Amino acid sequence: MKYDYLVVGSGLFGSTFAYEAAKRGKRVKVIEKRNHIGGNIYTEDVDGIQVHKYGAHIFHTNDEEIWDYVNQFAAFNRYTNSPIANYKGEIYNLPFNMNTFYKLWGVTTPEEAKEEIEKQRKKAGIGEPKNLEEQAISLVGTDIYERLIKGYTEKQWGRKATDLPSFIIKRLPVRFTYDNNYFNDRYQGIPIGGYTQIVEKMLASDLIEIELNKDFFMNKDEYVQTYPKIIYTGMIDQFFDYTYGELEYRSLQFESTILNQENYQGNAVVNYTDAETPFTRIIEHKHFEFGNQHKTIITKEYPRKWKRGDEPYYPVNDDKNNEKYRKYRKLAEDQPNIIFGGRLGRYQYYDMHQVIAAALAVVKKEFR
Repeated sequence: MKYDYLVVGSGLFGSTFAYEAAKRGKRVKVIEKRNHIGGNIYTEDVDGIQVHKYGAHIFHTNDEEIWDYVNQFAAFNRYTNSPIANYKGEIYNLPFNMNTFYKLWGVTTPEEAKEEIEKQRKKAGIGEPKNLEEQAISLVGTDIYERLIKGYTEKQWGRKATDLPSFIIKRLPVRFTYDNNYFNDRYQGIPIGGYTQIVEKMLASDLIEIELNKDFFMNKDEYVQTYPKIIYTGMIDQFFDYTYGELEYRSLQFESTILNQENYQGNAVVNYTDAETPFTRIIEHKHFEFGNQHKTIITKEYPRKWKRGDEPYYPVNDDKNNEKYRKYRKLAEDQPNIIFGGRLGRYQYYDMHQVIAAALAVVKKEFR
């Protein structure tokens, strides 16, 4: 078969593009370095429980078009993301809301909570926030910062909060209501039966061929010379042989355990916010789909410093790395037959709905 496109990576960006290209009669080859499709949204059925193999994924969006788009591939349940925080055995509601403020300070009204935060903010003497610590204290005060932000964030990023840029914490939800829903988006849920089915359906066309366990870089030159166009969703710095040096990423290690009990922690996601606990959170997968199985599966999530050969999960978008990425972006612009996409190809943190929107934007431009 003569192909019109090579898609490198079978995650949500590459699979969305492949699906749309095949709908338009284009022949697509998809190569995937892992032994399964789906990228980081891959879920695996283990004893009837859909296990999120690469961390918790909750679909949420305000975009009705994107919501309708993804619903053509799966039926979604009514799951609402309401994580809790465990700080040295004390339980707090997330996002920070009136339940959190009552637990900390005994306040029962929004006015009382705002007064307490303002008092702590003034005592800290912060003007224009210069780093994540100052930004967090200016948003929620010192008590919440010390208990629920500092330890978790420094574990997650492997740096002191004073060395992290303030923008990382700016999207932190703070509510003066008794609402434990982490997201404000109109649409939210988990696909019944897991995420893998979505990508399976996207790639089910006779015009799409999939090869697993296939590393693009083992035959990069041949691929570039053979295929008219390539959709590349890997690391942009690796594509250019680290010409300007490595971009920084954070990696993760997952430790999963099957337990012969029905309910381990009573919630899908529990964050461990003290500095001493080595993992950042425990996921109990059955709660994503309101499971009633007689056993349960939990996953502890350990942040790790990224090095070559590790899976890169989070780009470190500080000024130094963003400047380096801009140099790589200029190199990418000189590759008219290669489209860079996804978190790694664009060195940007994307939620799932944003990945789909970005892929559809490429589709619209490519097939206009």
